[in-house]
Amino acid sequence: MKEERLLKLAEVMEVTSLGRASIYQQVKRGTFPKPVKIGRRSVAWPATEIQVWIRDCIAARNAGA
Repeated sequence: MKEERLLKLAEVMEVTSLGRASIYQQVKRGTFPKPVKIGRRSVAWPATEIQVWIRDCIAARNAGA
């Protein structure tokens, strides 16, 4: 079984090409995975949820083509 990995904001920004504000706006709208609290002032995102979000974006693009 592959271990789940958590991505910090900088990594999420890099793999999605979104900025910080865009990520948090989409989280608020419910269109982006919610972060997991990993400390008092620290959050991260499950890597698998980010990959699913990316696949969903690609699928939506392909469905509209």
